[in-house]
Amino acid sequence: MSGPQLDIQLIAAVTAAACALPGVFLVLRRMAMMSDAISHSILLGIVIGFFVVESTSSPLLIFFAAAVGLLTVVLVESLQRTGLVREDAAIGIVFPLLFSIGVILISKFAGNVHLDLDAVLLGELAFAPFDRLRIAGWDLGPRGLWVMGGILALDLTLIVVFFKELKVATFDPALAASLGFAPALLHYGLMSIVSITAVGAFDAAGSILVVALMIGPPAAAYLLTDDLTTMIGLSVLIGVISSILGYWLAHWLDASIAGAMATTIGIVFLGVLLFAPARGLVAQVRRRARQKVDFAQTMLAIHVMNHEGTATEFAENRVDGLQEHLHWDPRFTNRIVELAQRHGLVKETGGVLSVTDVGRARAQSALTR
Repeated sequence: MSGPQLDIQLIAAVTAAACALPGVFLVLRRMAMMSDAISHSILLGIVIGFFVVESTSSPLLIFFAAAVGLLTVVLVESLQRTGLVREDAAIGIVFPLLFSIGVILISKFAGNVHLDLDAVLLGELAFAPFDRLRIAGWDLGPRGLWVMGGILALDLTLIVVFFKELKVATFDPALAASLGFAPALLHYGLMSIVSITAVGAFDAAGSILVVALMIGPPAAAYLLTDDLTTMIGLSVLIGVISSILGYWLAHWLDASIAGAMATTIGIVFLGVLLFAPARGLVAQVRRRARQKVDFAQTMLAIHVMNHEGTATEFAENRVDGLQEHLHWDPRFTNRIVELAQRHGLVKETGGVLSVTDVGRARAQSALTR
């Protein structure tokens, strides 16, 4: 593995971790599309910052871009508070407007600057290792790694320090307000973190990968756990693994690195969606099938109990006649009878079923609910 390859994977992994941290709270607050809005609209802030400082490498660009990111949040929420526009529509109005203004400014006044639209959308991680940070003649490594490492440290520090406040404000804003946590301040603080993280990742990763890294891993982690701390850890782990696998997918296909990483995140999320132990689609199908079988056993116990000691007992409770009385498929009937006997709900004597004490208790419990 060459040095540039290692640098690309390190930058991608650190970026994925930095994006996943605030992304967890965006997913929990049902504000996933806000990351899309911010990651696009910050282009206007970058362009304005470039016009002011006349440099694409100035750290002041982060300030201008983050300010426009916060402006996006304020405009979206202002439109939503009118009661005339829903949040998704407000996002669909605000960020295309700000993003388009940035595109117009680039095409009109910055055509000879490295702010082309392909880099805006997809970034170019392949070039990130060659943008080095040099101080006093010392090569300290890729500039992007230092930028995203600093942002990762900032995100982690703020989340650790304000973890309790963020947790309460995320799940119960009213309780947070009653406890004096200032939910509005926490909200805009979180949006500031999202904006700063998006700005830092924007140059190398592009807006598409920023959205994928912020939302994909937390959304997958959400399907795997109910614990917030575990969700944060899983989000970072999924993001880092997906970014590294995405790099090697791009290497194998000779394709866009950012595009391959975003694709890998989508594939990982799809795998979790299908096979998550408790919330996956496969688990849900199995759970419904198990519930159907359990319900059928209960119905069998109720049927046998209701005809117990009656003149029709030997006709109604005969194993070979159950499918006719319960309107079940013969194969399904035989399966339910076998399972009910195995679980001690009924017993068979001479081809006729009778309910056990366990089955009687289960049937009576079901009837009294």
